[in-house]
Amino acid sequence: MTFFKIAAIRYMLSPSTLSGAIFYAAAFLLIAVVASRLLHSLASKARKSEKFPTDRAVFDFVVQLAHFSIFIGAFILYAYIVPPLRALGGALLAGAGILSVVLGLAAQSTLGNLIAGASLALYRPFEIGDKVQVSTPTGTEIGVVESLNLAYTVLQTFDNRRIAIPNSVMVSQTVINMTSVDPKVMASVPIGTSYDADIHRAREIILSMAKKHPNVIKVLSCPVTELGDSSVILTLRAWCPDAFKAKDFEFDLYEGIKKKFDEEKVEIPYPYTNVILHDAHNGY
Repeated sequence: MTFFKIAAIRYMLSPSTLSGAIFYAAAFLLIAVVASRLLHSLASKARKSEKFPTDRAVFDFVVQLAHFSIFIGAFILYAYIVPPLRALGGALLAGAGILSVVLGLAAQSTLGNLIAGASLALYRPFEIGDKVQVSTPTGTEIGVVESLNLAYTVLQTFDNRRIAIPNSVMVSQTVINMTSVDPKVMASVPIGTSYDADIHRAREIILSMAKKHPNVIKVLSCPVTELGDSSVILTLRAWCPDAFKAKDFEFDLYEGIKKKFDEEKVEIPYPYTNVILHDAHNGY
């Protein structure tokens, strides 16, 4: 009786039977989930470690790729063990090139983002926490790199928005990294005065306000940079700690200059047009 029970169990657990195929599917899924959880736990401990690598973007990308590989590997092994799927499993194990072609045709965009993500992780044009400037459908955006995953690079903007940019787009466009070496940024703020205004007094006011601002490291100069149609443009140049503080300084300076110029009677110009009418009958 025992022999027949063992034989029955062996038959039920055979990969060639439906019950066996279901059993092995559950077993491989369980192994993949446990391995994925273990990898997640090890990655979390590594992030908290003092010896954590400084380039977190590469680390996170590799961890996500490993998660993906665990489930793909489990499926390939399962397909190789189950007889009806063995031909498929053998083809997957032996024909990685064919698999790449098939997957490439089925998901060109997804694979493109995956390969582009690997390229970003390899060449490292930016790291997690870097401030970068990119082009988006809404215009130029500046944000902090929050994560690099298998498909997208996620930026956090100064107003707390999240911009998910496909990795293929990040690779193909010009990305300005504002903090990879030195986060310091030069703010160039143009201020217009009228042609009748005292340029020297206007420059003194602008320089004085800039030197008092907490976001300014060093004031460089404030030369005349343009003679416009109705205004003389003075451009203040000053070093700021980073791009966000430079933008805050620019906004504060515009508001402060408007109030101070009004007090000092320094005219801020606005466009105007002279219209001359000719009277053909009277000759003027």
